[in-house]
Amino acid sequence: MHSITKPTVDQATLDALVTVVFGGAALPALCREATEGMYNTVFRLTLADGREVALKAAPAPDAPRLGYEYNILRTESLFFTRLAEVDGVPTPRVLSTGFERNLMPGDYLFMTALPGTPLDRLRADLSPDELAAVRRDLGGIVARMHAVHGIRFGYPQSESAPARWPDAFRGMVEAVLADAARLGADLTRPAAEILAAVEDNLGLLADVDSPVFVHFDLWDGNILVARDGGGARVGGVIDAERAFWGDPCADFVSLALFADIEADVDFLAGYREAGGTVEFTPEVRRRISLYRIYLYLIMLTEGAVRGYDKETATGLREWVGMLLAGELDALGDELSDEPGETDSQADSEADGDAADDVPVQAG
Repeated sequence: MHSITKPTVDQATLDALVTVVFGGAALPALCREATEGMYNTVFRLTLADGREVALKAAPAPDAPRLGYEYNILRTESLFFTRLAEVDGVPTPRVLSTGFERNLMPGDYLFMTALPGTPLDRLRADLSPDELAAVRRDLGGIVARMHAVHGIRFGYPQSESAPARWPDAFRGMVEAVLADAARLGADLTRPAAEILAAVEDNLGLLADVDSPVFVHFDLWDGNILVARDGGGARVGGVIDAERAFWGDPCADFVSLALFADIEADVDFLAGYREAGGTVEFTPEVRRRISLYRIYLYLIMLTEGAVRGYDKETATGLREWVGMLLAGELDALGDELSDEPGETDSQADSEADGDAADDVPVQAG
């Protein structure tokens, strides 16, 4: 999808990067630019010696972006380096970083390329048994990711280092609200109302006392599925640039985008088998609602710097605005022991075609 944020990398620059990192003899025999993503430019390269690598190039420092997006390629490098130490988590291995910005205006990152096809492209072709196996496999991977702990909450590149998750999350919400005001983004509801709803429920986040790795972009497009003689499996999890240290429950938002994670019995079975713990109490459901609100605020705001066409921008605003309204209304309800979905979730699941038209991949 077109985005004005994504940088242009010409052939001369591409050759220079490969030469510096791998040597001139490695100049690629094949280079393919990925069409997915809305922020970075990504290439999959087959080097002269046959190695498959990926190159991700970030926008220049003066390119328009949201506040939390500054230096997020460094976040991806940090987390993939940490996750490389964890068995059973198939993520790219960092090969080289270019954060000095002497070969191109923005940061770049070379990684190993992983096998598989994004789940959003393959889902319709999977049998029920294959999809169940993939979701169970993914559950185990995410549980092992959630065993990676940090020392502070929030985004790694942030200048602040809150010791408490409620303080970090409040700062994250305030930052995206400030972005929306700066960029003139239409959030469909008053910022003061949104912030008040979040602040009224921040006490629920005090139960989160240890910062763990949260990917926060685990929608189907970032899950690579490999098929072999033994069936389908997760070949890799990609795009960790939007990760932060926080509440593991925050990952349940993108894992069940526009839906209800409690209905994903295969994922939850794999998650619990691998040591992940979650009980969907009324308080936990409300925490997840807070994280949905945060994601919807990002989606409503980032369109102002992506350059969507009018039709796409209007559709996104109407659709995500409806979802946001449903979550805000749910936060206003009394805590209930009954599981359930918000009205906006029910509407979104009943109208899958509309959801397919919404840009959901920020990376």
